[in-house]
Amino acid sequence: MITGKTRLLGVIGSPIGHSLSPMIQNAALRAAGLDYVYVALPASPYALDSVVYGLRDAGVVGFNVTIPFKTEMIHLMNDLSEDARHVQAVNTVVIQRDSRLVGHNTDVMGFLAGFAERDVVLAGKSAVMIGAGGAARAALWGLLQSHVSSVVIGVRNPAKGAALCKDFAANGDVRALSFDDPAFISAMGAADIVVQTTPLGMMPHVEEMPPVDITALKPSAVVYDLIYTPAETRFLREAAARGHVTINGETMLVAQGAEAFFLWTGVRPDTALMKRVLREELARRT
Repeated sequence: MITGKTRLLGVIGSPIGHSLSPMIQNAALRAAGLDYVYVALPASPYALDSVVYGLRDAGVVGFNVTIPFKTEMIHLMNDLSEDARHVQAVNTVVIQRDSRLVGHNTDVMGFLAGFAERDVVLAGKSAVMIGAGGAARAALWGLLQSHVSSVVIGVRNPAKGAALCKDFAANGDVRALSFDDPAFISAMGAADIVVQTTPLGMMPHVEEMPPVDITALKPSAVVYDLIYTPAETRFLREAAARGHVTINGETMLVAQGAEAFFLWTGVRPDTALMKRVLREELARRT
């Protein structure tokens, strides 16, 4: 029951009606016996400052941030976590008792949780990443923090790839190459880890896939697609058919939400429950 003592959490974005976070987070809050409620909050792209400061001044405990505000949130924060500072994107805000806004990026931890769940060790491995958009930044920082030996990024836009590499050049061996560059094709064939960060293959465009040749991968390569709708993209389906270990974005979504939950409440949620709620809702929507 929501009362005058119930504490408020939420997620802001534009649009926001499709968000799965309210169902997942509220189920975890109920299971933990916490008097909080989590709601989806539409935010105008033209009034982000007033939305954020309004939430702060209304006594909200914290909130998640989704498209298109993750990067814009940076300049509104009083402090940033290390991950948020390196990725230059905020997906979780904690509002402290002194009203200071602290920005975090739990996408990094969520991304790495996908590997941990499958007992995949990253240190010393060579990685190929597909795409250089917003999702790529958290994945790239996670790979570099895990001490992969190198990351080659496949891109359609070399300038965009070069800009991303420049931001992370001090953190490891990172190169961006066009998909049709022989050096990229060679890197794909030698990669231990392949991470797909683009929206290609996401519902409803389920037959789309990145312009890469899965048959060129070595048999031991692990293939990770950040998409979770559908649970198995065409990219993952073709990789699995060839015997590759595959990972989808489901664990990343749950793990990043679980870390946000902990940052707000100090309590570790039931991630198995969160994953079950996610799967049930995805099945219902499908």
